[in-house]
Amino acid sequence: MKVKDVMTPNPACCTPDTSLREVAEMFVDHDCGAIPVVESRESMTPVGIVTDRDIACRAIAKGLNALELTARACMSSPDVTVREDQSLDECIEAMEQNHVRRLVVVDEFGRCCGIVSQADIALHGPRKKTAEVVRELSEPTPSASTAGAGQPTGPNP
Repeated sequence: MKVKDVMTPNPACCTPDTSLREVAEMFVDHDCGAIPVVESRESMTPVGIVTDRDIACRAIAKGLNALELTARACMSSPDVTVREDQSLDECIEAMEQNHVRRLVVVDEFGRCCGIVSQADIALHGPRKKTAEVVRELSEPTPSASTAGAGQPTGPNP
């Protein structure tokens, strides 16, 4: 099974300068909890990912006004990506190694073309793989403040 068999294609994306309010609206409009951050809408080159947890841990919990921030302030960067033609096993391995529940999917040119989540694997993948990824990703992480793949790239108050 390949990543393209389980991923959500053509996800809503934002740029680093997109306001967090707009990102939150995307969460609602697209019924999701993660938005890939791309360099530009033209290139679609992923530079990060912003999740609802990123906003909660990197802005709200620190007393910052999320309405004054952009995706750049809360996104995890660099993001962890997987190619659409990679195997589901490689995808799960990347999730486990990086302790992330979502990966941005790129095409052969490195452009964002999808997103794959732990839920996508649970819905479309083999039961044994679902159990494996849930077990591994349920282990506590070293720091709850670094909820994504990398460190926040925004201001560090």
